[in-house]
Amino acid sequence: MVETRSWSTVKVARNAIQFFYRFVFDRPWDWIPIVKPPKVQPLQDVLSMEELNLIINHTRKLSYQVYFLTTYSLGLRLSETLHLQVGDIDSHLMRVHIRRSKGNKDRFVPLPLLTLKALRRYWVTHRHSTLLFPGGKPPHERDGQPLVMDKGGVQRAIKLVAKECGIRKNVHIHNLRHSFATHLLENGINLRTIQALLGHVSPVTTAIYTKMTEEAQQNGALMINALIDRFEIDWVAP
Repeated sequence: MVETRSWSTVKVARNAIQFFYRFVFDRPWDWIPIVKPPKVQPLQDVLSMEELNLIINHTRKLSYQVYFLTTYSLGLRLSETLHLQVGDIDSHLMRVHIRRSKGNKDRFVPLPLLTLKALRRYWVTHRHSTLLFPGGKPPHERDGQPLVMDKGGVQRAIKLVAKECGIRKNVHIHNLRHSFATHLLENGINLRTIQALLGHVSPVTTAIYTKMTEEAQQNGALMINALIDRFEIDWVAP
C-alpha cells in the first residue's frame, strides 16, 4: 500500500485500523512505527519581475498595491508589513525598523525610494497617527486598539489578481518575500546579507550568521534600489 498509495491515504488507513482496535476490539493501541511518511519541504514558487509588475499594476485597490510593493521590496513576512508603523520609517537614513519579528527580534532593512513614495501616497489617504496599513473604517480601532488590514483580505487579493493576470503559479503573500530573496541572490548579494535582511535566523544556524557590515548594508541598499526601480507602476487613484 505504501508503494502504490499517497501518504494521506496511508494515514487514513492507519487511523482506521487504530479506531477499529480501540473502539471495536476495545483493546489498547500500541503505536508501531511501520508507516512513517518522509519529511517533505515543498519549494516556493518564485515570481519574476515581469509577473510582479503585472500583479501590482492589475491590483485595483491602492492599499493592496502599496502593500504588495512594500512586502516585496522590504522582504517582509505578511504580518510584518501589516504591523508597520509610521515611526518605523526613517526617511533620513532610508531604512525601516522591523520590530518584534519572528523570534521576538528586531532588524533594520533598507528603504527603497520608490517604496517610500508609495507609502506616503497611501498614508495621505487615511493619515492614521500610528499605522501605515490600518484596517476597517475610521478610526480604525477595535475595542480601543488600533486595527490593521485583514490578512485574509490581502491573501485573497493577491491570489485573485495573479489568476486574472494568467499566472498559474500558486501565488500567496509569502511568494513576495521568497522572490525578493531569490532576486537579490541572482543579482550577486551574498547569502549572509540576505539572511540578515530577512531576519531568517534559526537556532541551528545562528552561529554561522553574522550581522551586516556597513559595506554590505550599503551594497545591499544600492542593489535593492536598482531592483525596485525596475517597476513601472500605474497607481490606482485613492
